[in-house]
Amino acid sequence: MKTLVIAEKPSVAQDIVRALTPVAGKFEKHDEHFENDRYVVTSAVGHLVEIEAPEAYDVKRGKWSFAHLPVIPPHFDLKPVEKTKSRLNAVVRLARRKDVGALINACDAGREGELIFRLIEQYAGGGKPLGKPVQRLWLQSMTPQAIREGFEQLRSDTQMRGLADAARSRSEADWLVGINGTRAMTAFNSRDGGFFLTTVGRVQTPTLAVVVEREEQIRKFVSRPYWELHASFAAQAGSYPGRWFDPAWKKDPDDAERRADRLWDEARARAIAAAVQGRTGSVSEESRATTQASPGLFDLTSLQREANGKFGFSAKTTLALAQSLYERHKALTYPRTDSRHLPEDYLGVVKQTFGMLADSEMKHLAPHALTALNQGYVKPSKRIFDNAKVSDHFAIIPTLQAPHGLSEAEQKLYDLVARRFLAVFFPSAEYQVTTRTTVVDGSDGEHHHFRTEGKVLVKPGWLAIYGKEAAAEVADAKDGDKGQNLVAVAPGERVRTEAVDVKALKTRPPARYSEATLLGAMEGAGKLIDDDELREAMQEKGLGTPATRAAIIEGLINEKYILREGRERIPAAKAFQLMTLLRGLGVEELSRPELTGEWEYKLAQMEHGRLSREAFMREIAEMTERIVRKAKEYDRDTVPGDYATLATPCPNCGGIVKENYRRYACTGADGQGAGCGFSIPKTPGGRTFDVAEVEQLLRDKRIGPLEGFRSKAGWPFTAEIVLKHSEEERNWKLEFDFGDDRGADDTGELVDFTGQEPLGPCPKCGAPVYEHGANYVCEKSVPTAAQPTPSCDFKTGRVILQQPVERAQMQKLLATGKTDLLDKFISMRTRRAFKAHLVWDAQAGKVNFEFAPSKFPPRATAATKSAATSDRTALGSGAKASKTAVAKPAAARKTAASAKKAPAARKPRAASAAAGLVPSAALAAVIGAEAVARPQAVKKLWDYIKANGLQDAADKRRINADAKLQAVFGKPQVTMFEIAGLLGAHLAPGA
Repeated sequence: MKTLVIAEKPSVAQDIVRALTPVAGKFEKHDEHFENDRYVVTSAVGHLVEIEAPEAYDVKRGKWSFAHLPVIPPHFDLKPVEKTKSRLNAVVRLARRKDVGALINACDAGREGELIFRLIEQYAGGGKPLGKPVQRLWLQSMTPQAIREGFEQLRSDTQMRGLADAARSRSEADWLVGINGTRAMTAFNSRDGGFFLTTVGRVQTPTLAVVVEREEQIRKFVSRPYWELHASFAAQAGSYPGRWFDPAWKKDPDDAERRADRLWDEARARAIAAAVQGRTGSVSEESRATTQASPGLFDLTSLQREANGKFGFSAKTTLALAQSLYERHKALTYPRTDSRHLPEDYLGVVKQTFGMLADSEMKHLAPHALTALNQGYVKPSKRIFDNAKVSDHFAIIPTLQAPHGLSEAEQKLYDLVARRFLAVFFPSAEYQVTTRTTVVDGSDGEHHHFRTEGKVLVKPGWLAIYGKEAAAEVADAKDGDKGQNLVAVAPGERVRTEAVDVKALKTRPPARYSEATLLGAMEGAGKLIDDDELREAMQEKGLGTPATRAAIIEGLINEKYILREGRERIPAAKAFQLMTLLRGLGVEELSRPELTGEWEYKLAQMEHGRLSREAFMREIAEMTERIVRKAKEYDRDTVPGDYATLATPCPNCGGIVKENYRRYACTGADGQGAGCGFSIPKTPGGRTFDVAEVEQLLRDKRIGPLEGFRSKAGWPFTAEIVLKHSEEERNWKLEFDFGDDRGADDTGELVDFTGQEPLGPCPKCGAPVYEHGANYVCEKSVPTAAQPTPSCDFKTGRVILQQPVERAQMQKLLATGKTDLLDKFISMRTRRAFKAHLVWDAQAGKVNFEFAPSKFPPRATAATKSAATSDRTALGSGAKASKTAVAKPAAARKTAASAKKAPAARKPRAASAAAGLVPSAALAAVIGAEAVARPQAVKKLWDYIKANGLQDAADKRRINADAKLQAVFGKPQVTMFEIAGLLGAHLAPGA
């Protein structure tokens, strides 16, 4: 009987095959698997199966109403992930083979990898376990030796039961809270009509709450002025700085802004400055030696934070780079870890890794690794080696594999990890810290105190690894009165105040979250903790896991809850509205980070067998029922919250416009009454206005084009929003403007372009082109005072098939005849996004599409032809310009027409010509002198390489050239990816 090994990704399956071949025999490659006498090795491609409610509990109809909520099925069925269905079928066929007697779960070591395998196994068994013995391969490094050792130490199914339960519970809990919470909040927000998709989740929503709470603190923050006194003192040996402080100051528990060195009265600050100017003072100082140890090894979250702070990498980017360094290059250990320690038996491996770094070509790291080995720095330490602090995985460190062929970003991340790995074994940095107090006898009869701190690096220790970057690693190294060597002052010497600067400052609000600080806040369950030890104590109660935090942040950005502005992450209006709703409904479960942290903690308890799956899921079901009940039973007109009062008056009566949960409404001249009846929805088409947008709309009566709207069916669309006066209602009302501008030229109303800057000349008549309503129009295509009767018809939309056409792009089209490649067009028929240039088609007399050439053009089926036709009919000049998508340029139409009349003769295939390539003398010495096609030459070369064992033992992708190959390659070693390119110079067409 054979054993089926299921990896998580194809690349891991290949690594397993390579590692097992020397000990288990050669594998034969098939389309979806590898096989030898003992093993069948295959892989998933991430999740192949997902959970779903049983059909009886499916609520496709009426899913956005309360009628079918809550949905709490007694069990979950499984369904294939549609895009990977063929891969699932292949894996299931292998699992069900009669000659397969056992399974090995070789998916990634962790909760998610466990879930991927368990769902595949259950699906293969028809909803039940397959009934074949299961063992677990637990890999924390992808080197061949680590893989072979993993197969020698397979874990039993019983050992993995807790992790499997936690994996399933996490998946089902996410489904219950996500489906019920999202549908309940969407149903609540869509009560007045329309479709306002309001996604919530058991991790994403508390994360959003952290960001919103910080922004609320910033908005409510009232800056206060304060003053600092900075003096310069002259001593015999030179001058030194000092800052005034109050020695009698005590911390104020009610005001964190009050500090010993701040003065809150400008008059007093200036009086002290005048009193000490030119006066002498006595000096006392205290010196002490202090040390600073290196930060601990990296887990994924701390690595993401560091990479974001140093390089600006997003958490998603850092995870992708670390995964590539682990999986593809085998240069780092498993990255999705929450541990910052190593196993206690790992000392030998660490020494070997130091040896690899010392012998490597990485000159910025090798000397430090050699120093550590020679000085005996690598030794047991609980700060580094601690089994109690190693969970499923240990800290991220370099492997024994020296990296080759890294991209610039991969190299940066590898260096970050390698330096931290080296530094943690080096001695602490040693400083001499001097605190000097200067007491000046003021002219006012008072004694005024000034403090100076000097911090001098005595022995760099681990900071030597960072070289010039060391200053950034020094604790408390700041400009001013810290981080400098102080001039000496003789005992009993009197110093003179030579200058005093009164600095006027203001208290500052808390900083907005960057990706690094948000990751830290998630790790601490909403509490931003900079201290490593305190953060580690909160580790098991964080929001999400190290492996999922990047995806959570990206999800909030994709759902338009959070906006990226430089390195800051700022909550959008939609985020504030969701938090207002959850607070108003009293649904704390979805907005409290601490509680979600507790859920993660309980899942960790389940992994270790200290909490039952049944008890956890019972709690989740109760919480889900409460969320839906609260939303369903809410009976007030509006949700209480902290709402804005607009600066722009009501367009109808001039009264005060105020925000409530659902609308912006006039409240009369005094802001207290019902007003004139003017109001606009806060979330038209599922997109939430922010206050600045509403101010602009009330002021200009138009805004946009804006993206992010959704139709009642849930389709996204882009449009302008306009305020139009209704004679029937005698008030202003909000409307969508899709660009079918029937205004000025239909009514005969004159258009005035005075003060507007033209975009360029009209391609039809040369007159200036301006922005006008939802279109770009020729000056002569609308009635003006200079020309009441239009004589040109050039007009094209500012939004075309939901793609906003920016002013700069229209300027480019008018100047060059073509825009850049635009990527947000949405087909009217297929609803799919596509990319195209907009071009001026002189023969057709209108703006057309020009599609980027495709390497693999799709066949033109009846459906695609119909879709293309429906999109093209929407693009043209005239009144419908903004719904545009036009026919092919004229040259393309002519070509197509001639093709119909006379089918082109088939060109002969070029293979016969390629078969006649003659090898050079150097290449002929390796593969023979007969003429060959390029693929044959590559194959023959590989046969020679394998027959002579020229693949590098440490990296099979590198080829060591013998004397014959060196004449071909021109160097002693090449990568497998270079071979085909190098052969080109050695193959010439035959006579």
